[in-house]
Amino acid sequence: MSNPPQNTNSAPQPRQLSTPRAAALSGIAFAVLFGTTIILIRIKMPAGLEDSTHWLKSQQSAITTATVLMPFAGISFLWFIGVVRDGFGRYEDRFFLSIFLGSGLLFLAMMFVATAVAAGLVASNTDVTDPTARSEVINFGRHVLASASQTYALRMAAVFMISLATIWFKTRLMPRWLAILSYLVALTLLIVSEMSKWVELVFPAWVLVVSCLILAREAVEHRARTADGSR
Repeated sequence: MSNPPQNTNSAPQPRQLSTPRAAALSGIAFAVLFGTTIILIRIKMPAGLEDSTHWLKSQQSAITTATVLMPFAGISFLWFIGVVRDGFGRYEDRFFLSIFLGSGLLFLAMMFVATAVAAGLVASNTDVTDPTARSEVINFGRHVLASASQTYALRMAAVFMISLATIWFKTRLMPRWLAILSYLVALTLLIVSEMSKWVELVFPAWVLVVSCLILAREAVEHRARTADGSR
C-alpha cells in the first residue's frame, strides 16, 4: 500500500512582536502635550477665593483645550512606559517593575482626575446662578484640582522616577548620571511638590531627557546593525 500524500503546506509560524522605533517618540509627545496641558490650566490660576470666578471665565477656552489634550498625553505616557519596559529585556526586576508600573498608572489616573475636575468646572460654570455659591464651587474644584495633581500625582511621579532609576542603577542599561539625576529630581519633587504650581513641569522635562537618550541610543544601535548587515 502506498503511503498517503503528506501535506507540505505548513501553517505560518507566529512572529515575535518588536517595539516599533517610532514608539520612542511617545515620551517627547507626552512631554509636549502634558506640559502644554499644565500651562493652559495653571496659567493665571489665583491663590485666593476672590479671583476664582474671573479665572474660570477668562481662561475657559484654555482649560477646555487642556481637557482635550490630556487624554492624548495619557496615551503617549502609556506608550512611553511600554518603550522603557521593553528596554529592560531579560533584566526585569519584578519588585521594582511592579512599583514602576503601579506608580506610573496612579500618576496618570490622578492627572485624569484633576483634568476631569477642570472640565467639570467649565461645564458647570453657567449652572450655578448665585455669584457667592458659584465662587465657592469654583474655589472648591480648584483646590481638588491642585491636590490631585500636586499632592498625589506628582508624588507618584517621584516614585515612578525612583523605581526606574533603581532599575537603571542596578542593570546599567542607562548612564549612571541619569540614574543619579533621577534620584535627585524625585526627592526634590517629594519635598517641594506643593510649594509651586509650576513644579509639575519638572516631570515632563525629565521624560523629555529620557526619551532623547533612548532615541539617541536607538540611532546608534541602528547604524551599527546597518553597518554589520552591509558587510
